[in-house]
Amino acid sequence: MKTIALTIITAGVLLTGGIALADDNAKWVAQCLKDNEGAKVSEAVVRAYCVCMNNKMDDNETRSITQWEKANPEARKACEKAAGWE
Repeated sequence: MKTIALTIITAGVLLTGGIALADDNAKWVAQCLKDNEGAKVSEAVVRAYCVCMNNKMDDNETRSITQWEKANPEARKACEKAAGWE
């Protein structure tokens, strides 16, 4: 019985952490979209770029995507290409 309870508690903690991570990712992508409002490409392209950049960043990163991209130009170029940013 203790093993089942421990398994359920562990699963709950992991799922809650996953939800928090998803919320954090959404926050970073939303900020990236806001930072790129004046871009001369569609919102879909900007969103694809922001998601790509967010995926390249470490989960423990504290800088915004906009800050991080300045220190990681190769990642920026790869995401621009993947998103179709021209």
